[in-house]
Amino acid sequence: MTSRSRMGALLACSAALWLGAGQARANEAIPATLAQAFNQAWALQAEAAAAPARRDAAQGRRTAAEAWTAAPPVLELSGRSDRLNRSQGNREVDLSLSAALWLPGERKLTQALVDAEMGALDSRVLAARWRLAGTVREAWWALQLTALDHQSAQSRIGAAAQLARDVARRVAAGDLSRADQHQADAAVAAAEAEAAQAQAALAQAAQALRSWGLAPDLARQDLALAESSPEARELDAAHPALQELSARARLAERGLALASRQRRGNPELVLSTTRERASYGEPAAQTVMLGLRIPLGSAAVHQARQAGASADQIEAQTLLALEQQRLRAEVEAAQARLAAARAGADAATRRATLARETRGFIEKAFRLGEADLPSRLRVEQEAFEAQRQQARAGIAVSQTVSALRQALGLLPQ
Repeated sequence: MTSRSRMGALLACSAALWLGAGQARANEAIPATLAQAFNQAWALQAEAAAAPARRDAAQGRRTAAEAWTAAPPVLELSGRSDRLNRSQGNREVDLSLSAALWLPGERKLTQALVDAEMGALDSRVLAARWRLAGTVREAWWALQLTALDHQSAQSRIGAAAQLARDVARRVAAGDLSRADQHQADAAVAAAEAEAAQAQAALAQAAQALRSWGLAPDLARQDLALAESSPEARELDAAHPALQELSARARLAERGLALASRQRRGNPELVLSTTRERASYGEPAAQTVMLGLRIPLGSAAVHQARQAGASADQIEAQTLLALEQQRLRAEVEAAQARLAAARAGADAATRRATLARETRGFIEKAFRLGEADLPSRLRVEQEAFEAQRQQARAGIAVSQTVSALRQALGLLPQ
């Protein structure tokens, strides 16, 4: 076996081992599309795992805000006796029930605040999904480009090896010189070296997806299927990032309203009964008391709470305005990149067509002895590069469409 054959076999074996190991590590998790890769990655995220528990907690706060008292009632039982000192039969038992009362309008404002918290939770989960989608999109399309380079390099090895065999036959027949044979063998070696580099780049690009437990089947031909071009071209208020900041601003606004209402502590209604006996043989007497406990807390505490809520509202509104400007600029840039990518794809297609036709001309002339080997190798290299650039330009268009959908706040589909 020649050195070229050994190198090709080694590359094939390493590729098979890498793909097999990746699939084993992923427990057969083989996404066929970008949407499947995104869904599998989201299922492993901490936000997805914690979201149900956070919703349950928010629902519990909503139930507490619907209660008739500001806090759960408190039952207190106490007793007093002289058994340990004089032991004259003195005994007293106190039973009291206290409940914190809502301030005027506090219950309604608390319910509104909890509703805003639940909305903020949903929008935060949606924004987390959107941010993850951007990361998965970058890793996915980077993998498609490196997989394309790897496939192109393998195809170039086959073409260069076939040409080297043709040159070897003509050298044996005396039509070409040994120098031509060396040039053909050097082209095979260059193709093998490029394939090895492409294999390393492919392994590195796949690492990002493997970190989420994904092992895409690179043998599939439909991995680079593009997302549909978005119908909307303008930034919408339903964008996940804007929804998150809007919910945050709404939460801060309702928190400020509640803090403005809570200028003092909650009063407490107290109902108690006391059963008392002075000594042995005397009848027990029972009394009932209804009282109201009003806290006399410092106003500075409530002022600090109100100032903090006001600061949160100002910060959220400022961040929302800045994010709107940033996203508009990102959408415009993505649209410009998409137009440029489509123009580049058209140019790459024309170049590939011309290079393919030129290769046919030179290949025929080489067989007839009207063209030398260096010209044939140069044209082969140009045709290969033009074909590779055409394929990369097609993926680039799909990648920019995906980036535009990300800028518009659309999830993979």
